[in-house]
Amino acid sequence: MPSLKSLRLRINSVKSTRKITSAMKMVAAAKLRRAQEQAQAARPYAERMERMLGSLSASFAGNEGAPALLAGNGRDKTHLVVAVSSDRGLCGGFNGAIARYVRNKTKRLIAEGKTVKILGVGRKARDMLRRDLAGLIAPGSDELGRVVVFGRAQDAARRVAQMFEAGEVDVVTIVYNRFKSVISQIVTEQQLIPFAPPSADKASGDKAKAGASGADLAIYEYEPDEAEILAKLLPLNLSVQVFRALLESTASEHGARMTAMDNATRNAGDMIDRLTLNYNRTRQAMITKELIEIISGAEAV
Repeated sequence: MPSLKSLRLRINSVKSTRKITSAMKMVAAAKLRRAQEQAQAARPYAERMERMLGSLSASFAGNEGAPALLAGNGRDKTHLVVAVSSDRGLCGGFNGAIARYVRNKTKRLIAEGKTVKILGVGRKARDMLRRDLAGLIAPGSDELGRVVVFGRAQDAARRVAQMFEAGEVDVVTIVYNRFKSVISQIVTEQQLIPFAPPSADKASGDKAKAGASGADLAIYEYEPDEAEILAKLLPLNLSVQVFRALLESTASEHGARMTAMDNATRNAGDMIDRLTLNYNRTRQAMITKELIEIISGAEAV
């Protein structure tokens, strides 16, 4: 049976932990609102950019003069997987989901005879993947940092484009957590290079939204020609999609941390209740034992 002192120390320790987790929950909740607004504000621009590029790319189907970012380099041997995670932990299964998805995708590509490289954006997933995929981590993997700005997305997109232009990679895919709600984050995979037009399901969803709002889908007229516009828009789209992934990942991180800290606070409260009950029972048993000893001693006299 534990002593009263050890129980008191443990209760105080759990109470201190509960204060920390409660404070972290409130900080995450305060950051979540702003991050959620930024992620939601970035979605329409990124989606319209994809739709317009999809419309442009249709005219270049099978054209040998299509830009490399659009049509690729004709090879499908080396894949670069950009894993977006956080720099800090204590956010539940947020980072673990990314690492598990990237690990499974890497094993699948290797089984198909592909060469895989991994670029970690965010320290946690990079550290988790280094345990069994250390030889595949690209040197100079970037860290996400606490503040997400478009300049960091441009730097990451420029790094990816340079690797593609140098012939180091053939296909580039980004994996990130898309924010759905505070308790739900969806691991999302998006191909960046070569440009992949929106899927039929996504396009039909956009049409349904446009019809519901009473607006028709736009028919674009291009000035100057499509090739010159694509040369400008494709690098910009790369930065925009990376920026959206970073914003979605940041909002998902705060939501996951808020949920994890809320669960930790509740669990600490339950543990305090159990320890307090055990403490009271132990204290009562000791008091009863002392009374019995006193009564027995008095009767013996």
